[in-house]
Amino acid sequence: MSSMLTRGMEVKARAPGKIILSGEHAVVYGSAAVAAAIDLYTYVSLTFPPPSQSSDTLALQLRDVGLEFSWPTKRIRETLPKTIDNPSCSPTSCSGETMKLITTLVEEHSIPESKIEIAAGVVVFLWLYTSIQGDKPAKVVVSSELPLASGLGSSAAYCVSLSGALLASSNAVNLDFSSEDWLSLSEKEEKLANEWAFEGEKIIHGKPSGIDNTVSTMGNLIKLESGALTSIKSNMPLKMLITDTKVSRNTKALINSVAERRDRHPDTMTSVFTAVDYISNELASTIQLSSSNDLAVVEKEEKVEELMEMNQGLLQCMGVSHPSIETVISTTHKYKLSSKLTGAGGGGCVLTLLPALLSASVVDAVTAELEQRGFRCFHAGIGGGGLEIRFGGRL
Repeated sequence: MSSMLTRGMEVKARAPGKIILSGEHAVVYGSAAVAAAIDLYTYVSLTFPPPSQSSDTLALQLRDVGLEFSWPTKRIRETLPKTIDNPSCSPTSCSGETMKLITTLVEEHSIPESKIEIAAGVVVFLWLYTSIQGDKPAKVVVSSELPLASGLGSSAAYCVSLSGALLASSNAVNLDFSSEDWLSLSEKEEKLANEWAFEGEKIIHGKPSGIDNTVSTMGNLIKLESGALTSIKSNMPLKMLITDTKVSRNTKALINSVAERRDRHPDTMTSVFTAVDYISNELASTIQLSSSNDLAVVEKEEKVEELMEMNQGLLQCMGVSHPSIETVISTTHKYKLSSKLTGAGGGGCVLTLLPALLSASVVDAVTAELEQRGFRCFHAGIGGGGLEIRFGGRL
């Protein structure tokens, strides 16, 4: 049974980033795609002041960008007359009117021009917080292991972890508050958190696909086909070297350029998308096969490597690669490793499969060479858990 959550207790939530293993761009044209959670997380800590402390402030600290915001709860009440919704029910989208009112609260803080894209995330915070918790005073701290705007689902992990922490401190989620372990939500609670997070993603991106927040909430691997999401049970440990090229890209422009190429070469591009569909389905089947021994694992890894290489070749056919991506691919190829871009392309991140029997010295060497070229590297396990909640001590 769950005990009552008391004021002064810290509620933590964590949600993973994601990668697209196969099918980016082609998924828009009906091909299957495979996405996976990675064990790099965004963390949210939420604390309501204990009764012994008089506080009338809602504070948000974004550690990784070095920004802090605070609003008197009286100011929130004045600006947003109706705040709290029933958090146990599916949310309604943030209205244009509410968006304008919340934006006035955000604009009361000066955000540096170089970090102006953070403003949408602050709007999301205020909308989620006031919709679920009303105008209670609290302190919320956000930190992340994910690089921003690099195709690893950082905004979705932010929305999911925020939704999780806020719902876990409401009566919408039934968890054991006395436990000090990371706790998973029930299927129904996951669905609710995912719906709230998706509304947050809409505020940031306009018309998101919903893949990023679904993977971040549920974890594991997911296949998207004809608009339907199916969970994939992985039967092989997958580790990836994720290289951030640090080259920013315009996702919308890349999607448009693929559409224009398809208009110019309809038959050829249809064949490309069909080939990607076969790759995604074969990849999903390979990952789900059980491995009887190390040899079987090696054979499966070799198959995954070939599928990744073929998918990258088809992404080049679509015109979404970039010199920085090709540099990463040629560098990892020297070490006999297979790589492909992940996400929109045109920069962003590159995946490199790290076979289970690969020596640590090779991993260190390829990482060092990539970082020497100015790239940023992460080592990540693929297909791990999704949204989790943890309750800390009292203040």
